[in-house]
Amino acid sequence: MHAVSDAWASENLHVIRTLMERSALYRRALAPVSLATGALGLAGGATGWLLGLDTARGFAWFWMAMALAGLGISLLIMRRQALGAAETFWSPPARRIAQAMMPPLFAGFVAGLVIVLPAWRDPLHGWWLPGAWMMLFGIASHAAGFFMPRGMKTFGWLFALLGAALFLYVGSRGQNAGLPSLRLAHLVMGAAFGGLHLAYGLYLAATEKPKAGA
Repeated sequence: MHAVSDAWASENLHVIRTLMERSALYRRALAPVSLATGALGLAGGATGWLLGLDTARGFAWFWMAMALAGLGISLLIMRRQALGAAETFWSPPARRIAQAMMPPLFAGFVAGLVIVLPAWRDPLHGWWLPGAWMMLFGIASHAAGFFMPRGMKTFGWLFALLGAALFLYVGSRGQNAGLPSLRLAHLVMGAAFGGLHLAYGLYLAATEKPKAGA
């Protein structure tokens, strides 16, 4: 029993030490990931608006597809950077970050599935999703912030607070009372997931310290 406990403690200590050593590397990786995700979010918001997707199911399917595209792009960028730095892509620290983010991201996926079920016929029901997704993504980002640069926690809090404000606003309007067309929700998603990611990526790029010896 003691041997298992010692091995677990040793592994945790190794992971923590590795995360601290790679903090600068993760910070550099966040900039292109945030910029790419931000560009995709802005494009998604504009596309959803221009296509006039104003049904709850269409809105949910569209943004779930955008989320999968964003995840795929992020993984490709991180894999490319890991290969360039001669680092293992799916390392123990990377697994810890993924494990920390997985529960709220899974909850967001389930929330989307609920909206696409046939029972949800009213388009305005989809207005519950942007706030819920923003809160859950904020929680996921904050969880990842325990293993990454400190700004990630602030970024997560910003998403969570904005999502909570939107969620409460939608709830205060009552069912179908005074809510605009769901088409406007595409612009909200674009501004949040596109604009905030783009701003964070630009901040990271502008404040990145030059590599030693450069």
